[in-house]
Amino acid sequence: MAKLKTARVSAKHKTTIGGQALIEGVMMKGPDKIAIAVRKPDNDIELKVEPVRSLAKKSRIFTLPFIRGMVGLIDALKIGTGALLYSAEFFEDEPPRDKDGKPKKTLIERIFKEKAQEVEMTLAVVISLALTIGIFMVLPSLITNLLRGRINSTIGLNLVEGVLRIAIFLIYVVWVSKLDDIKRVFQYHGAEHKSIHCYENEMPLTVENVKRFPILHARCGTSFLFMVMIVSIIVLSFFGWPNPVMRVVTRILMFPVIAGISYEINRVIGRSDSRLCYALSYPGLMIQKLATVKEPDDSQIEVAIKSLLAVIPENKEADLW
Repeated sequence: MAKLKTARVSAKHKTTIGGQALIEGVMMKGPDKIAIAVRKPDNDIELKVEPVRSLAKKSRIFTLPFIRGMVGLIDALKIGTGALLYSAEFFEDEPPRDKDGKPKKTLIERIFKEKAQEVEMTLAVVISLALTIGIFMVLPSLITNLLRGRINSTIGLNLVEGVLRIAIFLIYVVWVSKLDDIKRVFQYHGAEHKSIHCYENEMPLTVENVKRFPILHARCGTSFLFMVMIVSIIVLSFFGWPNPVMRVVTRILMFPVIAGISYEINRVIGRSDSRLCYALSYPGLMIQKLATVKEPDDSQIEVAIKSLLAVIPENKEADLW
């Protein structure tokens, strides 16, 4: 069977199942389950499956349009960080030990004891959000402010800030993609996309079938992040160009709103195979191609398949996009 070269694949069953590449593994999140499959150093695949504990399941208000995008971002950070830390455990060096030969506990483990892992994950999410907002929202604003004497238009200043934000994002993802360890992660990213394409086209999840599909996917998190960059230019333009403190405050406060709007746009794009929606998704697809997704090998595809199979619901309608 011929390999499908284009990212524009008309799926028969558009799914809400999504995933994340890990260290030698793939995490898949279905409507009810989360599965983490990791290729261990001994070449066996370790599979961990647990129920979804999403904020969206606690209240219907979290499933409303725009709000669900903000909630989804928090869930994605929390679940993704936990999965990444779990996959890293298989490749960590031997921890330092005390005089009795027992592994030394970290400060967080000594203070919080059985709740240490939850605290570590929460801190990781908070730090990730702070870095994201600081690097991609606040930093471009501060740099643009240096040009205030040369640009009189508030629209022009916001446009320059937006272009800088996109430039910083592109430089970051391209630089990261050159690191050897990250290349492996991006190959697993490709395996995740290919396996989801195969499932959406209702083909048996075998390595040979999965290999036929493209590594790019319109509903990828990379495309979502790029959409955030574009939407931020429009939304933040409504606030003019206030003093530096107010700009930082507005960018922090509006970040969840921007994420919510971006999610809804990506949701529409992901549902449709129209030329317009493909055109809107094209920049995000090109960033995937340029940096964040690489062609996987057979062993990586096997890991993605195992993770995906574990979260597919029995009711075929339960995971419709």
